[in-house]
Amino acid sequence: MTQPVPGRIEVITGPMFSGKSEELIRRLKRARIARQRVACFKPDIDLRYHRTAIASHSSQTHDATTVTTTQHLREELFPKLAEIEVVGIDEVQFFDEAIIALAVELVHLGKRVVMAGLDTTFAAEPFGPVPALMAIADEVTKLSAVCMTCGAPAIHTQRLGASQELVVVGAAGLYEARCRSHFHPWIDENSSEQLELTPNFGTIQ
Repeated sequence: MTQPVPGRIEVITGPMFSGKSEELIRRLKRARIARQRVACFKPDIDLRYHRTAIASHSSQTHDATTVTTTQHLREELFPKLAEIEVVGIDEVQFFDEAIIALAVELVHLGKRVVMAGLDTTFAAEPFGPVPALMAIADEVTKLSAVCMTCGAPAIHTQRLGASQELVVVGAAGLYEARCRSHFHPWIDENSSEQLELTPNFGTIQ
């Protein structure tokens, strides 16, 4: 039996408002123009714009199946896997660690897997499975946004307000893109008191 030619893993990452979903949609639409069969998935935690589609902040959309876990994604995908050539996953940071093994399995089955998600949390810490996915990817595209304070390239997602919960789904009004100089995890955006959560990555030797 002939082994399938390995596929590839592509990770699109960066802060909020950097165009990750827009780039994912662009790649999936190009695949469809090339007459490749595409399946797209999103976590049910992210229903900000559309329940049955991934959507960018610029209002571009692509049909998607909403799933709750990696196992649910597997159950939705595998019955029709023979017909699928490209698998798209948006907001991959919200999936459990099993998404890593699934991506590897799919690539060994010859599938192209394109995933988009935040690489860091509002506290500038690695977000979910994304760093591990970046490590095993064939291609990583790290996008930047525009700092809402000074207009410089922004690599951080600034949460506005006091909540310290890891997951607070929202967009403009709850989050802003910030550059390194203007990124400060806040207790209260209108307070002089700030919570310093800059991660300690150790001493560079």
